[in-house]
Amino acid sequence: MRLTKNTQGALLMAVSMAGFSCSDALSKSVIATMNAGEIIFIRGLFTTLFVYLLARRMGALRRWKVILQPMIALRIACEALAAITYITALGMMPIANASAIQQAVPLAVTLGAMIFLKEPVGWRRWSAIVVGFVGVLIIIRPGPDGFNTAALLVITCMFATAARDLATRCIDKEVPSLMVTLCTAVSISIFGALSIAPLGGWQPVEGTALLQILLASVLVLIGYQAVILAMRTGEISFIAPFRYLSLIWSAMLGLIAFGEVPDGWAVIGAVIVIASGIYTFYRESKRRAAEPVAQESKPRVPA
Repeated sequence: MRLTKNTQGALLMAVSMAGFSCSDALSKSVIATMNAGEIIFIRGLFTTLFVYLLARRMGALRRWKVILQPMIALRIACEALAAITYITALGMMPIANASAIQQAVPLAVTLGAMIFLKEPVGWRRWSAIVVGFVGVLIIIRPGPDGFNTAALLVITCMFATAARDLATRCIDKEVPSLMVTLCTAVSISIFGALSIAPLGGWQPVEGTALLQILLASVLVLIGYQAVILAMRTGEISFIAPFRYLSLIWSAMLGLIAFGEVPDGWAVIGAVIVIASGIYTFYRESKRRAAEPVAQESKPRVPA
C-alpha cells in the first residue's frame, strides 16, 4: 500500500519525537553520576563527529566565515541555555512533566513571532496562548513558596527553545542547515566543557554511561533529520501536531525506566497545553489558506 505524503510525514514526525524522547531518557539515566556540563560535552563531541561526517557526505560544508551572523550566534546561545537547563531539570522532576511543559514551545514561538517579527496574531490565537500557559501552570502547580528550581529550569528551557526557533527563521537561507547544526554542535561541546567545573567538576565516566551518551547522540541526530524530512514531506498544518507524540513517548519511558506516574493535575495540564497548540496550528493553517483568496479578491489596477 502506497502511503500519502502526509502519512509519510506523520510517521517521520513520530520517529523524530521517539528519538528525542529516548535521548532525554538516556540523559536522565546518567545525570545522577555526571553533571549536566559533562553530559553536554561528551554528547556534543559525538554529535559533532556524526554531523560533520553527514555534512561532508552531503556536500553541506562551507567556510567557517559564512556562519559569522548574529542570528546564528543567538541560535547557538539559546541552544546551549536550553540544553543545560533541560538536562539539569530532568534530574529533578519526572520526564513526562518536563516534556509536557516543553509542549508549550509552539505557543511561545507564536508569541515571540508577534512581538519580535511583527507577525499578525488574532484574538483567537492570543486566547490559545493564554490558555496554553495556564496549562503549564497547572502542570507546575506553584505553591506558597513560588516556583521550584526544576520548574524554573524547564520554563527557561521552553523560552530558550522558542528563541532558538525564531532565530533560525532569520538565518540566511544560503547557509545549509547541516552547517548550522555542525556549528551549533561544536559550540555546545565547548559550552559543556566550560560548564563542568562550575557544576561540580569532572566525574569518572563508566563504560555503560559512555555508551548511553553515545546512543543519545545518535538518537538526537535521527530526531533532527527525521523532523526535517517530515516538514519537507507533507503539509505542515497536518504534520506539526504530531510533535505532541513526544509527550506520550516520554510518559511511557518515564513509567517503564524510572517508575514515574504522572498525577491527574499533570495530565489535565498537558491536555490543555496540547489542545491549545493544536488549535494554534489550526488557526495558522486557516490564516495561510485565506491569504491567497484575499490576494485574488483585490481589484486589479488597469495597466
